[in-house]
Amino acid sequence: MAEAAVQENKARTVFRVVSGNFLEMYDFMVYGYYASAIAKAYFPANSDFASLMLSLSVFGVGFLMRPLGAIFLGAYIDHHGRRQGLIVTLTLMAAGTLLVAVVPSYSTIGILAPALVLLGRLLQGFSAGVELGGVSVYLAEMATPGRRGFYCAWQSGSQQVAVIFAALIGVMLHAWLPVEQMTNWGWRVPFIVGCLIVPFIFAIRRSLQETEEFLARKHRPSVGEIYRSMLTNWRIVVAGMMMVVMTTVCFYLITAYTPTFGRTELHLSSIDVLVVTVCVGISNLIWLPLMGALSDRVGRRPILIVFTVLTLLTAYPAMRWLVADPSFARLLEVELWLSFLFGSYNGAMVVALTEIMPVEVRTAGFSLAYSLATALFGGFTPAISTFLIHWTGNKAAPGLWLSFAAACGLVATLILFKSQESRQRYKLA
Repeated sequence: MAEAAVQENKARTVFRVVSGNFLEMYDFMVYGYYASAIAKAYFPANSDFASLMLSLSVFGVGFLMRPLGAIFLGAYIDHHGRRQGLIVTLTLMAAGTLLVAVVPSYSTIGILAPALVLLGRLLQGFSAGVELGGVSVYLAEMATPGRRGFYCAWQSGSQQVAVIFAALIGVMLHAWLPVEQMTNWGWRVPFIVGCLIVPFIFAIRRSLQETEEFLARKHRPSVGEIYRSMLTNWRIVVAGMMMVVMTTVCFYLITAYTPTFGRTELHLSSIDVLVVTVCVGISNLIWLPLMGALSDRVGRRPILIVFTVLTLLTAYPAMRWLVADPSFARLLEVELWLSFLFGSYNGAMVVALTEIMPVEVRTAGFSLAYSLATALFGGFTPAISTFLIHWTGNKAAPGLWLSFAAACGLVATLILFKSQESRQRYKLA
């Protein structure tokens, strides 16, 4: 009975921790899903391509704030505690979401409209820069011994719930509203839903307790000490960033970019591509904890290597097969395969990233590595994929971008596991 009570308490704690992570990813997904409508509302241009590129670029620019959020908010969390930092990030995230939801269109307030949307995205990006790191570190520090991979997987698991929830709202809206109304105002509804969720998440996150591991520390480094330690360990941060590139590119390719790619390049219906996105979210949610738990048994290294190699071998051929004869069934099959690759790799990667970072800068180091990868590579995946297709005339070009990301992940894994000594040092064997 006592053990069951402990597990139940841990499950409630996991729910409280990942709730804000859910909201952060929900907001990012909604923007990605409705990039075309947002382009028409805020970024009018001479062509649909230019308008969409502006919209997707603002989506990507939000990620450029993540490294700053990782540095400043990460140091704040490593000094003041996990709980307080997660409340701060939620507050900033809510402000950015509200701004994007209520700003009038370009036709109403002119250039101020895209400027305010950009500000909202920057706020979201700044808070998100440390949200993933704060959540992952909290989960790693509260995990049952020997099950750290399983617990850390729920950081990404909460993101998949956000993918599913956002896509389901989209399916319902497209079923209820004509295309014209969706373009004019319907796309705002998911953002408003996000705003309505904020008070509930804020209430449950305030009930979090600080982790025992953090409270047990005798020395809490100052901000200056944290920055100096990150500079000293820059090689680990860079290798960690390369490891994350595979995760972040694959994730945004199969979630945020799928609705735009399916509509504009494959000419499938909005409902079809959103249904596929729901299925991808469900698939991710299945594979992440399973492979996180498997990594607790067999180690991080074998899983990371196997799934980067599989991605290198299959990403582009799968995309070529899809664009040769586009259909709902083919899109679903390809996306579910890529989901399997993503979920399996990420299930081991997140916990590995928490383990390679020195404990005194665990949140800041994790967050900086993750946010750099997202800012430089993953966040711009929809824009880069759109550009590559336009530039090459090859609709399968996003598969090449994913292959490059997999190569980065493979090289980083081989560097971090280059010897038995390093594996023991990082506790990743």
